[in-house]
Amino acid sequence: MTASSQTKYTLQLVANEDHVDDGDPKVMQLANDADPLAIEVCLADVERIDLNFPKFTDGRAYSQAFLLRRRLGFRGDIRATGDVLIDQLVQMERTGFSSAVLKEGVDASAAQRQFERFSGFYQGDAIHTAPHFAT
Repeated sequence: MTASSQTKYTLQLVANEDHVDDGDPKVMQLANDADPLAIEVCLADVERIDLNFPKFTDGRAYSQAFLLRRRLGFRGDIRATGDVLIDQLVQMERTGFSSAVLKEGVDASAAQRQFERFSGFYQGDAIHTAPHFAT
């Protein structure tokens, strides 16, 4: 697959009050200590997976997102919830997250500036696997 034929995700920023967990069966909450490989059989019925950051220093959800995108090929929404800081958003997108719930009071424009600061990378990531110099 060439870089031009790969899907490019742009991390969607979700205000805390707009994040709804209404028990929709197509939305799955995955605990940050759960193995994503264990849910492979039910991924076809899931549209969104919420991965929780219980505190900003706990990065297990990054690994979960990467496994879901790269190894399991999940194409739905992977949403970061919990203690989400704006300086983590770029890394979230690079590891496979497609949306993130901002903490109450966080300015979305300040969060968006993170993506302007870091507009390109040499390494591949969860979405664009080829390194920049190979494209």
